[in-house]
Amino acid sequence: MGRILKERKDVDKSLTWDLTAIYATEEQYNLAVKDLKELVWEIEKDYKGKLNTPESINDCLDKIRKVNQLMHLTSYYGNLAVSVDHTDNENQDRFMKFMNIEADIGSRLSFIDSEIIQGDENVIDNAISQSKENKNYLNDIKRNKAHALHPEVERVLAALSGTLESPYNIYERATLADMNFKDFTVDGVEYPLSFGLFEDEWEYDNDTKVRRSAFEAFSSKLREYQNTVAAAYQTQVQREKTMATLRGFDSVIDSLLFTQNVDKELYNRQIDLIMEKLAPHMRKYAKLLKKIHKIEEMTFADLKLAVDPGYEPDVTVEESKKYIEGALSILGEDYLEIIKKAYDERWIDFVQNKGKSTGAFCATPYGSHPFVLISWTDKMKEVFVLAHELGHAAHFYLCNQSQNIFDTGVSTYFVESPSTMNEILMANYLMKVNDNPRFRRWVLSTMIGCTYYHNFVTHLLEATYQREVYNIIDQGGSVQATTLNEIKKDVLEKFWGEDVKIIDGAELTWMRQPHYYMGLYSYTYSAGLTIATEVSKRILKEGQPAIDDWRAVLEAEGTKTPVELAKMAGVDITTEKPLLDTIEYIGNIIDEIVKLTEEIEG
Repeated sequence: MGRILKERKDVDKSLTWDLTAIYATEEQYNLAVKDLKELVWEIEKDYKGKLNTPESINDCLDKIRKVNQLMHLTSYYGNLAVSVDHTDNENQDRFMKFMNIEADIGSRLSFIDSEIIQGDENVIDNAISQSKENKNYLNDIKRNKAHALHPEVERVLAALSGTLESPYNIYERATLADMNFKDFTVDGVEYPLSFGLFEDEWEYDNDTKVRRSAFEAFSSKLREYQNTVAAAYQTQVQREKTMATLRGFDSVIDSLLFTQNVDKELYNRQIDLIMEKLAPHMRKYAKLLKKIHKIEEMTFADLKLAVDPGYEPDVTVEESKKYIEGALSILGEDYLEIIKKAYDERWIDFVQNKGKSTGAFCATPYGSHPFVLISWTDKMKEVFVLAHELGHAAHFYLCNQSQNIFDTGVSTYFVESPSTMNEILMANYLMKVNDNPRFRRWVLSTMIGCTYYHNFVTHLLEATYQREVYNIIDQGGSVQATTLNEIKKDVLEKFWGEDVKIIDGAELTWMRQPHYYMGLYSYTYSAGLTIATEVSKRILKEGQPAIDDWRAVLEAEGTKTPVELAKMAGVDITTEKPLLDTIEYIGNIIDEIVKLTEEIEG
């Protein structure tokens, strides 16, 4: 039986995160918002129309760094409170009020970039030479110059930012607040259902009747909302297309890749090679699951099954510490201290409750410490998920200590490397401390079923679907629910071929991910894991020199492009070799799982 979800007020507080690390009281938060507004007013009064010397530019940007830090703290304070309980109207109200403030601030301060962009380039170059802290910010302004709009247009767009970002909020309210999943019944037994329960538990359930009934009930509820969610998504992609056109980009994809600082070749290679080269390996894995579970016909609802369902160890939050610390201590004593603080100072929200965001994420407010959201299910696979999110946490914690706030914006192309690296380190550690063949098979199958499936299959298939959507939008078309369903089904059928039946409901998978509201994020999971896989092999082979290189990368953050960061770590992502090597590595793991299964089961 799945667990009944508690109200947020009824969960164990010690297993929730502590947002008082940002602001101890509501009064402190309100004072910070007041300070933020006053600082913005002061900047507008002192600098508007006057950014025509290197001195005035740098003086202004020095104050903008303070604004950005206050914005980080106040914004995350509201946003994180909502993420753990979307049913709390008080938190929603605070968050929506701040979104309006944020939009107003963006509008008031839009003159800064506009005035600098329109000024003499020699003045910008002199400003760059006079300030190390503002150098990268000013270089970005120069890079954006070709795509800047009239200052008044930029001001209006900034003022409308809250409204323009509403599709994501509508999606979250629909899926997390409005979708009321009813219990489903199998053989006279009732099972509770929610977005979180399906994705965390029922999708992995070993009972085929329960698993497929849960999938059917879950899909049925999604289907009721498909037109609403499709309308929100159509608004999102149409906004992106309009902005791309206004700024002079040839396509939406070009526009979104520009912000990632990578070219289209890297983007298309990631999708095309994985669709072609990884598919045969994953079909072999699906056949193995079919054989182990004695399933007559493998369907989309069966793909999350475990290779050894009777073996996965249970693990409490407390017990997870020894695994997390043991695996990640290889990255250094100071790295390990960050991990210990995450547990001791309640950086992590472990509990499951009604209205909580699904999945897992890490938020990294500059000026505070990171916050990790996860829904702990007492299964060993959660150790991998937590290692992943703590990879983000430690990455940004180290970077935020090393860089000023202008230099902490790492490209999304690279951002998943430190997180997925930790999953690989966890696997290597577990196999080192336990050489039992069955345990080794469990670790390897967790790597395939979770780490690589999640990043190289789930998110990559999202990316393939997303590319098709943007191609339609670029050609002047629109996307309704029926179109989105057809695209998603076609992508799934192309990847899985005849080895997996794409049943009714599978086509609605596009409704399950928020990534489509975050630009070209989905494909970057496989890009990041490609880099992490290659670096992890270096660490196994070379030891400390490879670790030292990786630590330097973690602290470099937004001062380098993804290509430069990967090069620092010893990986050349301008070629297809790292990706092909990683796909081969995945294939070798699957082959070893098949071999171990034959040995274990005779």
